[in-house]
Amino acid sequence: MLATLLAPLAAPPVLAQAPVLGSQDPESLFTSPDPKLHANKQAVLHIMRDLLEAGHWDDAPKYLTKEYIQHNPNVASGLDPVMKFFGGRGSRPIPDRNSWRTKVVAVTAEADRVVVAIVRELPDPRESGKTYTTTWFDMWRMKDGKADEHWDYGTIAPPR
Repeated sequence: MLATLLAPLAAPPVLAQAPVLGSQDPESLFTSPDPKLHANKQAVLHIMRDLLEAGHWDDAPKYLTKEYIQHNPNVASGLDPVMKFFGGRGSRPIPDRNSWRTKVVAVTAEADRVVVAIVRELPDPRESGKTYTTTWFDMWRMKDGKADEHWDYGTIAPPR
């Protein structure tokens, strides 16, 4: 009888997750009734869609300041280093509002900050061949209509 009562305590925990889902219309999340917040969200929309999604890094000076401060440990600060880091990846057409590969969950703007939450699908280390979803956050500080500083969950990859 005691073994039956203690068995659930010895069993490994069952992990469950509600999958993280992105918006079917991500561009609708980059709006605000406040004109300043709307302008900031629109600049970040172009960073997300035109630069990161479509690779149009020649347009980066429209959306990033020359002094752009980068907190991701893999990318140097400054407009030129950021353009060099991302620019060699090739470009593709800018997607229409419902065809983004990046799945945006939410966009929040307050004062001079814009935060974008996106879906990340990663390999499940517990089960080979399976994946799970989680949420990635990017945050930008805006200055004069452009991103002047960026934070994300950038990590340094181990040497190969």
